[in-house]
Amino acid sequence: MSVAVIGTGNMGAGIARLLASKGERVVIGSRDPAKAAKLAEEIGAGAEGGGIAAAAKLADVVIFAVNYPQAGEAVREAGGFAGKVLVDISNPITEDFKDLRVGHTTSAAEELQKLAPEAKVVKAFNTIFAQLLTAEAREGRNPVQVFVAGDDEAAKKRVSDLVAKGGFQPVESGPLSNARFLEPLGEINIHFGFFLGWGTSVAPAWIKAAA
Repeated sequence: MSVAVIGTGNMGAGIARLLASKGERVVIGSRDPAKAAKLAEEIGAGAEGGGIAAAAKLADVVIFAVNYPQAGEAVREAGGFAGKVLVDISNPITEDFKDLRVGHTTSAAEELQKLAPEAKVVKAFNTIFAQLLTAEAREGRNPVQVFVAGDDEAAKKRVSDLVAKGGFQPVESGPLSNARFLEPLGEINIHFGFFLGWGTSVAPAWIKAAA
């Protein structure tokens, strides 16, 4: 089976390139099938591109690289993602990148689970910038962590395996409801990167300070 990437923005394109370079069969879906096909052609390595529903049908794991306000439309176009492992990489940020649209009592990942109740939603990749999706950007530095949260253990394992295959360190992060805390972590990373001058090579890490 393929890994589908829904979305052709910086994160979606970056994850598609990364996974294809690691030998995964990648199919890209977009509301603009021609745009998805063009990206697939650029990536090569057997990548395919087309519409959202067609891409989702071919995959058992779907990377949902869709801006939060367009999530409902994308789920409807896909037909619901029933039985799929659906990886939500989003941060529900405002247009000025300085705040979150939802939080505290819910999260973008939990809202996606409501939109696609028959999918197995897993939160991942929301705390890194697209620039870190290339191996060159991470060369010579400590492993970059990717936090993985979800309610289905087998789905989390599948996503963690993809994270590790991409050269990142997967971090078990508990149930899907913990996305309520991971999404603010993604937002503060945006502040560090863009508003506090750290740049897009910054990423949060969780370490043991003592044995």
